[in-house]
Amino acid sequence: MMKRLWTGALLLGMLACKTTTPVAVQTPAAPATQLTPYGPAWAALWQQQSGEYKALCLQAYQLAALRLDQYLAQPHHLPLAVVTDIDETVLDNSPYSVHQALNGKSYDEKSWVEWTAKAIADTVPGAPAFFKYAASKGVKVFYITNRIEAERAATLKNLQRYGFPDADDQHLLLKTAGSGKEPRRQQVLQQYEIVLLFGDNLSDFAATFDKKPAAERNATALQSAASFGNRYIVLPNPMYGDWEGALYNYQYKLTPQQKDSAMKAQLRNY
Repeated sequence: MMKRLWTGALLLGMLACKTTTPVAVQTPAAPATQLTPYGPAWAALWQQQSGEYKALCLQAYQLAALRLDQYLAQPHHLPLAVVTDIDETVLDNSPYSVHQALNGKSYDEKSWVEWTAKAIADTVPGAPAFFKYAASKGVKVFYITNRIEAERAATLKNLQRYGFPDADDQHLLLKTAGSGKEPRRQQVLQQYEIVLLFGDNLSDFAATFDKKPAAERNATALQSAASFGNRYIVLPNPMYGDWEGALYNYQYKLTPQQKDSAMKAQLRNY
């Protein structure tokens, strides 16, 4: 009996001293980062939840009020007007970007028109107060947007919901033949002096930015430094715009994978 106990204890001791061979654990590879179509959700989160976004918008519109007062103090030969874009300049469409991104989809005209038809977009911070102030000074407001004719009624309804001035057919200039806004700006200039332009896209300000490569857009922006904060008032929009289209040469029919590759190729890394 004692011999059996001794043998058992010896075996237990040997087992306790035996080195355990580590089991290799396979670490799952990090998922590939897709800038499109999922990236706009991250940008929209910043737009919806960050105080910094609100501060930038308020800063832009408060500066615009100061500039408007300066222009009003000068002599003019024509009635004064301000020209503004609508989307991400006076109306916040971030819910649309979220909806599309979380469903793995990019922008398309059908879904966009379905969104704008709801006429429920919120305002960009500072926009209603500024444009009401401009109107109180006798300055006309023209809305030059690349929304299409089918969106006219809903667009006016959305603007009127928040009391934006001049929200009527005469002052809403929609896209017709092309996306360039210069012909519509010239239309306003026939009867008014445009003292300020507002937008989230450089093409909202001058034709020199229209459909240009990214490097040229950046260079022209730097060359136009004197205009920003004086006549041009820019609002932030990290979700979409010509800045993105320029990265894949405005080839919007590329697949999401092709667009994603083109954008990643232009990221700076270390």
